[in-house]
Amino acid sequence: MSDTLTASLTPEQFYGEHYQTLVAAKAQLDGLVEEFMRSQSSSDDLAPVVYHTSRIKSPASLVEKIGRKGGQGATFQDALAVGINDIVGIRVNCAFIDDVYATANWLEARPEVQVVCKKDYIAHPKPNGYRSLHLILRITDGPASLLPAVEVQLRTIAIDFWATLEHKIKYKKTIENPELMQAELKRCADEIASVDISMQAIRNVARGED
Repeated sequence: MSDTLTASLTPEQFYGEHYQTLVAAKAQLDGLVEEFMRSQSSSDDLAPVVYHTSRIKSPASLVEKIGRKGGQGATFQDALAVGINDIVGIRVNCAFIDDVYATANWLEARPEVQVVCKKDYIAHPKPNGYRSLHLILRITDGPASLLPAVEVQLRTIAIDFWATLEHKIKYKKTIENPELMQAELKRCADEIASVDISMQAIRNVARGED
């Protein structure tokens, strides 16, 4: 079966016998974040997690990534062979920068969680201005333990707004003056990051913190 045809399959068709495991692992990730949210519900402060979304990587996206990593073939096992760790992932959108780190610290402290890789694009933004905290986690219990790893992306709601629009613009087929567009997107990302820092400072003052 060609890569193009494989990528056109539904997730159920593509992942076959592994699909229900992936669905259960996705639900487990949602459950972990929701447990953290419940643990914070007694506070009269704004909830640290505003919303979260989880997903199973689409066949087309997975096939493209296998090829990008130099892999051969277009199956679930081929993805594992080239070390793709984000077949199941969750994006957690937080109110403030401190909430991003608090959520990440809570997840990392879980007894069933092992941190495989941590990339802090908030402290060290990407050249295009992207800011987020990425965790690759190995879950040792539950359905997610059947996967080598899962991905968690944590960001503020402000940078999520930017990242969503940047993603849509970036994949537009025809763009005039791409250099100007990239420069403007970088400027917007820096301005949004500045707002995030200011909002964090205002929150700290409201809490009576230095």
